[in-house]
Amino acid sequence: MWSLEQLNCFVTAAETGSFSAAARKLGKAQSAVSMAISNLEIDLNLELFQRSGRTPVLTDAGRALLETASSVLLSQQEFTAHAASLGEEDETSLCIALEQNISTVPLLPLLETFAERFPYVTVELLDPGSGDVAELIRSHRAHIGLMIEQEHYPMGFHFRGIGHSQVVAVAHADYPLAKKPSVDLADLRQHRQLIGRSLDPDNRSHERYRLSPRVWLAESPYSILELLSAGIGWAYLHQAVVEEKLASGDLVELNLAYQQADLLQGIDLIWSDSRPLGRAGQWFLQQLQRLEYSPGLNRSV
Repeated sequence: MWSLEQLNCFVTAAETGSFSAAARKLGKAQSAVSMAISNLEIDLNLELFQRSGRTPVLTDAGRALLETASSVLLSQQEFTAHAASLGEEDETSLCIALEQNISTVPLLPLLETFAERFPYVTVELLDPGSGDVAELIRSHRAHIGLMIEQEHYPMGFHFRGIGHSQVVAVAHADYPLAKKPSVDLADLRQHRQLIGRSLDPDNRSHERYRLSPRVWLAESPYSILELLSAGIGWAYLHQAVVEEKLASGDLVELNLAYQQADLLQGIDLIWSDSRPLGRAGQWFLQQLQRLEYSPGLNRSV
């Protein structure tokens, strides 16, 4: 009889595109993931993946069963969370992951109210880089996260848009691009671009922002700020990150000769079905859903 662990290996391998990536995501040996999927295929008397190429490819049967397998896992997570919530009480601690690109300012009144309402609950604030909030939620390191939106979230995640963040193209005031009255795509491609990326080696979402053939990558937008100040290149950064440097004149916004649709990015509130929240966490989550982030907010007071 198949097991939930086998289904989890199957779904994760299908989502990540390989057994090795699934093993890294699940914290297992690749051989354990491969064996779990092979045993599932034996139990079902079906071939779920074609293994003739460099990476496994879902068969017709695998594609047909993937959605059902994902639904089974989600139902199990919801059952566990529901059962835990029946004995709901205040947590002893609440961990919130706030992506570095997002301003803390709109959260401050809410955190002040939380401190008064739940004085004995310890709050831990994590400050992950681009794209790493979802992994902190998935691994149960954090209860609630705020992050720049991504196209797809893992099965079992809830997300809600709570506003937007402005992205600006910036460089040091003395950088050659900063001295041009108008900067087009050809100009940007001639200079080194600094790009924020996730710590996860399988996360390639940063590639969609790449314009230049010459790039440097950094996990922290604040590392990119220092590189910009040293005149090493140009970058797209969120307004909350660059506000202070723009105000001081150390950095300047490039005068782009074109309009780019993704210069306004959504901010998502995310949480997981499989991580039950107590009374304090539920209250905080409900209040966060009423927040509205507007472009141009400062990161600090």
